[in-house]
Amino acid sequence: MSDATGASGPAEPTGTDEGGGADGRRVRVVLVDDHRMFRTGVQAEIGRTDVTGVEVVGEAADVDQAVTVITTTRPEVVLLDVHLPGGGGVEVLRRCAPLMADAENPVRFLALSVSDAAEDVIGVIRGGARGYVTKTITGTDLVDSVFRVQDGDAVFSPRLAGFVLDAFASTDAPPVDEDLDRLTQREREVLRLIARGYAYKEIAKQLFISVKTVESHVSAVLRKLQLSNRHELTRWATARRLV
Repeated sequence: MSDATGASGPAEPTGTDEGGGADGRRVRVVLVDDHRMFRTGVQAEIGRTDVTGVEVVGEAADVDQAVTVITTTRPEVVLLDVHLPGGGGVEVLRRCAPLMADAENPVRFLALSVSDAAEDVIGVIRGGARGYVTKTITGTDLVDSVFRVQDGDAVFSPRLAGFVLDAFASTDAPPVDEDLDRLTQREREVLRLIARGYAYKEIAKQLFISVKTVESHVSAVLRKLQLSNRHELTRWATARRLV
């Protein structure tokens, strides 16, 4: 499975029963990602229920779709991208909080993202996700992670667990940045690229959005942070080590 658009050829998990995954187990999953080709790749990689035990019961490309599909299907696990139109993965988690709190049939979330930025990891874990893996994960390992999250375990790609330990276990962990929390995940991503000196056209190409959408995000960031221009924005981001 690649970071960019989809998956490599389906892996052939071993040690599985004909009716499902290991020990014949089954898990119902919803895929939330704004790139259709990536969703298609994940579906091809892990969604062969008779082999992997994973049944993909729904897909969504933005926050509103995600909340609707998750509420309707009530899966055991949601594979959630961090950066989504409509407010990002954190907004999905916020709106699905009652489903996560269901004592009998909780919906659990596993972040699956190309980003390995500390603020993205910490943001979705604070929001209630049970783990965070990057899109470089293999299909076999992703299936294993889904079942572990279904069981209530916390699952992280190797180096990402350190971010969580630093944020939650360390006595000198920095407090929540209220200014940064005002921004959506997409706005944070645009902010980081602007601060690194990218032009609007370059940002649009990298994030697969229009230049006009980039301009709208920048305007929203400046307004929320009460800044006047991209130079002030760059200084603000640099001071917070976001660059």
